[in-house]
Order: sequence, then C-alpha cells, then structure tokens
Amino acid sequence: MDKNIYLINLYDLYGSLLTKKQQNYFEEYYFDNLSLKEISENYNVTRNAIFNVLKETEEKLKNYEEKLKILKKNKQILNIVKDETLKEEIEKIIERG
Repeated sequence: MDKNIYLINLYDLYGSLLTKKQQNYFEEYYFDNLSLKEISENYNVTRNAIFNVLKETEEKLKNYEEKLKILKKNKQILNIVKDETLKEEIEKIIERG
C-alpha cells in the first residue's frame, strides 16, 4: 500500500487523538497538497518545524495502529466476507466509527 494512502487511512481512524496543530499540518500536507514551505508560511513557523511535527504525527499514527490494530482488523474482516451486500454494510459501519 502506498505510504500516503496508508497514513491517510490511519489518520481517518486515529486523527481525533492528535493535537489540533498536528491535525492542521497533516490535513494541509496530505489532503490539501500544500508544501512544507506553504504550510510554514500559513502558520509563521519554520519549514523544519512543520517537517518535525509531520514526522512526529506519522510516528504517532503508526504507533496507534501498532498497539490497536484497528486498520488491520478492518481489512481482515472485509477480506473474509464474501457477500457483497454484507461487505458494503460492514464498510458503512467501519466508516461511521
């Protein structure tokens, strides 16, 4: 799985556990496709500060998944379900959290 897609999937699951600053930087970088320079200008901080917060955020997201394994379990459940209607219903439940 592509690293960015993986991180976005983790963010969908665990993003609410992050600080507001981490959420803002992550969303601007991964969802809005802003560069580190653009984000740093938006918040009047250094590019390096943005980079460090994003790296810390990525590690937190990976750590949450390592401990809780929610993404892994969701994929395992969807892989064993053969009935497409049932699979769609499970996906809806997963997405709603």
